[in-house]
Amino acid sequence: MDIMLVDDEQYALNSLQKNLKELKIEGNISIFDRSIYALEFAKKNVVDVAFLDISMPEINGVELAKELKKTNPKINIIFCTGYSEYMSQAIDMHASGYLLKPASKDDIKRAIENLLHPIESRMPHFYARTFGTFDFYVDGVPLKFIRSKSKELFAYLISIRGATANRKDLTAILFEDEYDKKTQNYLTKIYNDLKKTLKTVGASDLLIKDFNTYSVDTKLFSCDLYDYDKGNSDAINSYKGMFMSQYDWAEFD
Repeated sequence: MDIMLVDDEQYALNSLQKNLKELKIEGNISIFDRSIYALEFAKKNVVDVAFLDISMPEINGVELAKELKKTNPKINIIFCTGYSEYMSQAIDMHASGYLLKPASKDDIKRAIENLLHPIESRMPHFYARTFGTFDFYVDGVPLKFIRSKSKELFAYLISIRGATANRKDLTAILFEDEYDKKTQNYLTKIYNDLKKTLKTVGASDLLIKDFNTYSVDTKLFSCDLYDYDKGNSDAINSYKGMFMSQYDWAEFD
């Protein structure tokens, strides 16, 4: 969930941000003390929920809400104000909520739980799916690999959660063959093709190559396996007993 907080009073911004964090609302929170900067941000970024003060200079909260809805008709507007007389304007705007300052954590929680527009789930920029069959997504689109073995090499490195794998072990896993000059050269070609594929989408830094070893930087992409390890409920529910099912070596542990 991507949340925007807009208020010309810094204390009000800090209080609202603190309450959201204490409620453990998952997502990104962007704060603005000027509505003009908030509008510029919303034109270039996705915003799911906007907490808006109403009485602000330059552009008041009601006018800002109108502009935000032009950019994103499904944005959830929650007005936060110290004045109850603005309630009718909030109703006219079809706001998701109306909170009187100082808003309590319970009030904020109820507003988040009763949003007018449900939050659509969005896949991270780089995302590895390991449950079921393996695929690597860039902005929700599966990446096409030059070679199937390059994709398999990438899948294996992701499956070992950032640990290193040496060339000899990779040869045994990917080719079920002896480690000789021929397989060494083949592994090098597969790796280079993988690097080339990832470079086309700006993801070549995901691969780490050291002397005789390979690994992936797990901090640079999201993965259902890693989310499962962290106890993420969505990831746990998405596991149906199949893990990288197209590969014989794949084992879920």
